[in-house]
Amino acid sequence: MTSPFCVLLLHKIVTMKKSHILAIGIVAIAIGILISASKDVTTYSNFAQATQSGDKVKLIGQLVKDRPVEYNPEKDPNYMAFYMKDESGEVRQVVLRAAKPQDFERSESIVLTGQMQGDNFEASDMLLKCPSKYKDQEIYVRSEKKS
Repeated sequence: MTSPFCVLLLHKIVTMKKSHILAIGIVAIAIGILISASKDVTTYSNFAQATQSGDKVKLIGQLVKDRPVEYNPEKDPNYMAFYMKDESGEVRQVVLRAAKPQDFERSESIVLTGQMQGDNFEASDMLLKCPSKYKDQEIYVRSEKKS
């Protein structure tokens, strides 16, 4: 048994202009894109908050220059480990599965995207802010590991 409302709705859909159907489709696609883009939003955090949440976060900090940077391109060109101090002063080891960027040691600040894995921060992306004679330069590095 079909209700009169369903019959009326079906009749309206069938008799709609193609431009109206196209507009509704475009709006539905736009909503889908906005929803998928909102899932990639991460919050700025520090090591302690990243440990507590376990979520993907962004960290801002500086390279600890008196600790070793582990990078051996002959052994694994897509593995780099270093120590970073976050804005609250906590120092942790960071692992990035990508090649070491040029002038990495000269960076003024580092922005990492990733999450804690035990005591280490596993970075999926890294943005370096480097000193320059004329203006600030930024270097963006994306990890080879799929997250």
